[in-house]
Amino acid sequence: MVHVPGKSKAEREALERQNATIMALFERAGFDHIAPDIIQPADIFLERSGEDIRARTFVFTDPSGAEMCLRPDLTVPACRYHLSHMERPETESRYCYCGPAFRFSDESLSPREFTQAGLEWFAAPSAVAAEARILKLTIGALEAAGLRKFHVTLGDLGLFSALLEDTDMPARWRRRLQHHFWRPAAFRDLLENFSASRKARRTSISGLIDRIEETNLLVLVDAELTARDLPLVGGRDVTEIAGRLGEKAADRRETPLGRETAGQFNAYLAVVTEATNAEAALVKSGGGERFAAARENFARRIFEMEELGLNPRRFRFAAAFGRELEYYTGFTFQIEVGETVVAGGGRYDNLLSDMGASAKIPAVGCAIHTDRLASVLA
Repeated sequence: MVHVPGKSKAEREALERQNATIMALFERAGFDHIAPDIIQPADIFLERSGEDIRARTFVFTDPSGAEMCLRPDLTVPACRYHLSHMERPETESRYCYCGPAFRFSDESLSPREFTQAGLEWFAAPSAVAAEARILKLTIGALEAAGLRKFHVTLGDLGLFSALLEDTDMPARWRRRLQHHFWRPAAFRDLLENFSASRKARRTSISGLIDRIEETNLLVLVDAELTARDLPLVGGRDVTEIAGRLGEKAADRRETPLGRETAGQFNAYLAVVTEATNAEAALVKSGGGERFAAARENFARRIFEMEELGLNPRRFRFAAAFGRELEYYTGFTFQIEVGETVVAGGGRYDNLLSDMGASAKIPAVGCAIHTDRLASVLA
């Protein structure tokens, strides 16, 4: 029997029975049981997982100087497993797993180990069918464990990305707005800064930006650092600093977004409705051809859910919902009991290529926090 910190023998036995039930369901569904490494290179977690995970990851340096970590979740380790074990990573593959993950606790900086069971589906032939199937299996696993009452929230970052692409703005503005999707206050500030209602605000570097010309940007930054005797910090070099300042100077020269455009984004992000009513609400958000195609994709996903016997009328759609992990690119979902999140997942089509795959590999998965599930069942 695996020792679980802070649990009695009876609780550990109940948790193991619950986890065995979940894994049996996943394996019957055709997912191969894998056991990814617990110790992982830290880079992808720190770069792509989001601020919350970055702040709570156990990071250390190995004898060679490489930065490593205890895995804070199992999606990235499963991706690394796939890339190292498959001769052709673009081949359709389905995996399931159940094992420990490690994060500093939400409440205080005390170590915390928890168990995560999950699924990862790579290169599925139909994206929306795979998404509906992953949600169906997640709910089926929770119900097999004994859960009866829960709430499901759906999101879709593909809709937001399409709305951005349909909006006339510099590519760097799209990139920055996409990056701040998970930070509502920062997103609103950035949108305001890009809009016609913005007010010119002077900061400590405004004078330097006033003097910027593309032909002498590097020279200007280098001279300013020397004159002020300022050290380079945070791993940034002169070229990166100059690039950031150059973007700020370019932002000043850009035509600002109209009030109507800013209002369109705010209206979209305010959409919260029953999943089957989302299409009607999304039409009011406007958008162009890409957004229309993303809405059609959303509607097909709802249809696939119904075909599998799910009832999307019980699910809530929230346009601003994206979960806490920044590698998601499309469909997302979360399952809660009261205020306790017991499961979640979604689509992350860029992660495998970011980790070294030669091309993008479609991917969708889920994770069940089995300790939380056992607690709410108890």
